[in-house]
Formats: sequence, structure tokens, C-alpha cells
Amino acid sequence: CLVFLWLNGWSVTYTTQSICALKGSTVKLTCSYTYRIGHKVTSTFWFTKWGTGVEPEDLGQDPEYAGRLEYHGDKKNGHNLIITDLRERDSAEYKFRFKTDQNGKYIGSPGVTLSVTGLQVKVTGGHQDKTLTCITTCTLTGNPTYIWYKNGHKVKEDTSSLYSVYFSDADSYSCAVKGREDLHSPAVCQKCWSVIYTRQSICALKGSTVNISCSYTYPSYHEIKKAFWFTKWESGKDPEDLSSVPGYEGHIEYLGDKKSDCTLRIPDLRLSDSAGYRFRFITSGERFAGSPVSLTVTDVVLEMDPTSVSERENVTLTCRTKCTLDPITVYSWYKNGHPIPNSNTYSPVYRLFSVSSEDTGRYSCAVEGHEDLPSAEETLTVTCKN
Repeated sequence: CLVFLWLNGWSVTYTTQSICALKGSTVKLTCSYTYRIGHKVTSTFWFTKWGTGVEPEDLGQDPEYAGRLEYHGDKKNGHNLIITDLRERDSAEYKFRFKTDQNGKYIGSPGVTLSVTGLQVKVTGGHQDKTLTCITTCTLTGNPTYIWYKNGHKVKEDTSSLYSVYFSDADSYSCAVKGREDLHSPAVCQKCWSVIYTRQSICALKGSTVNISCSYTYPSYHEIKKAFWFTKWESGKDPEDLSSVPGYEGHIEYLGDKKSDCTLRIPDLRLSDSAGYRFRFITSGERFAGSPVSLTVTDVVLEMDPTSVSERENVTLTCRTKCTLDPITVYSWYKNGHPIPNSNTYSPVYRLFSVSSEDTGRYSCAVEGHEDLPSAEETLTVTCKN
């Protein structure tokens, strides 16, 4: 622990003086504090900005941190600040301040220096026998273990940030830190060009949201100038960025970047969104496009056979979609707008055996998790036998 400025009973203790954390990760800054007997703490907060002659600005009021801060502590002697989804611009010196009911004010200074870094792969060595180094702009806190990926597949796990490898022209490499495997470095390669989709075909419900997950690689000496998705490519013409196509403007969201992520999000899916989607990027020297991802948007349709029966006959309800939903779907069944008790099935077929007049009503179905998107209702009529 580091105790700063113990002055007549006033102090702030930070558990560490500097932290190096990964972009996109979560960090916790911890401190404890003391003050004079007889005082009562009235306010506590963390800050990074403090102009001459003005009060420090509470981080909780800074829109840059909106939705990313958590405070845990009390007004006696302890306080934690948790920052989620770290960004490189979060790098700063963080200080803790508290006030008391007797106009006492105290700031723990110097504070905790937070450095936020991404991961990059540096390539050195001969023509093909290479040494890869997973580099950061600061030394990561906590002696991390590094994980190496070749063409998207894990190949090595080591406490060393170095990796010696025979580097062929077609291969790409990236690195990550154990425990945060979701935060890959951009892939590096020598002469490789690729667009890789998590799934080549997707079936999704009308009204739902779909993410078309995608990553791409290109030679490390190139710079990305433009990256976009498209559905139509006429011969002799450049494909048009989907975000500027009428009907898609404001309807799609590009979640990727100009490094390696090219994920596309389409919310509130329409049947007309069914198409082949392709990602294309333009570098300082080349153009490359991936193969299409087939997206099929389906609604849910209830088929009833038969729709009019006599008592003690059987009825089959089938919940149909135009494509096979993934993952395995659980179906929910409804009568007159209310769930039928104990009716959820993994099968799209639900049977009513030996029906009676009480089974007369309006039936519908939905996919579990999307109960707000049910099928249209079908009416069953049951007539009494004489």
C-alpha cells in the first residue's frame, strides 16, 4: 500500500500507484482514507481533471464515462472505483477526494496512473523464420499469460510475449491475454487477404436483431481506407455501401473497425432483408471482398390440421419457419392469447388429442425468447357429436 500525505490525521492510501490495462477490459481502483476525529464525511468522489482555481470535476458527471462507472464504498474509510469498457483516452491520473461536515477537504495526491493499451503484433526476423512479439504501450499489470492464434485458431499459450514461427505468406497471426481472449490484437500476415465469417448462412426471425460476425486480415504494411457491406454488385461497377442504399439508411449498424473486426448488426429485421451480404475493404493499395453470407429472414406461421373437427378427434398444430433457426429452438404455444400450460416443445409440432368443445379457440405459436413475435392466430372449431 502507498500512503500519501499523512497530514494531521488526514490521508489517502491507494493499493497501487500505477495500472496498465487492456482496452475494452475492466479495472478497479481501490483506496482507503483517514480524517480527524470528530469529522463526518459528507461526500467522496474520484476525478482526473482539476483546473486552477476551480473545484475538481466528479468523474460521475463526465459524459465520457456515462454508463461505465461503478462506485463501491462507504463514508468511513474505504472506496472502490470500477471502470468498464476501457478506452485508450481513459489513460490519466485518477485521484480521490473527500469532504467533511466541518469544511474539511482532502485530495490523495499523487493518485493512481492508469494506462490503457491495445495489443499489437510486431514481426521481426528473416524472410520466413519470424519472431512475433505481442506488444503493448505499457507493461500489463499482473504478469499476464499470452495466447497466440494462427488463422484464428489457438496454437500457443505462454507467459512470454514472444513467439518464434515459420511464417508462410498465407498465414495470419494474432495474440490475446488469457482471461480476455475476446480482446484479440489485429491479425498480421505477409501477403494474406481474407474475410472470415462466423457463419456462412443465418436464419433469423422477422422483428429480431442479427449480428453478422466477421473478421478480416490484410498485409500489415497496408492501411485501411474504407470498409463497408453490400448486397448488390453489378458487372463493371463498384458495389454500393449498404449504409447509403435507400431502405438501409439508418437500418443497419456497422460494429467493426479499420483493423480486423467487420461485424454488421441489423435490428428489427424485415422479410425484405433476406439477401446475400458481403464485406469489402479498400486499402492503400488493394481492394478485397469476402464471399456472401446468406441471411434468411422468416416469420412464424401456424398451420392447423384440421381447423374444424368433431369431439374426440385429434388436431395437429405446426409452427413453421422458412428456414431452420439456430440454435435449437423451443416453441411456445398459445390459446386465445394466453400460454398453454406445460406446452413448450423442442418440436415444431403440438398435438391436441381427443378434443372437446372446451378446446375451441384461437391458437398461435412463438419461438422461445421471441414471444413478442408470435404467429398469426388460427381458429379451431369443435362441434358436438349427437
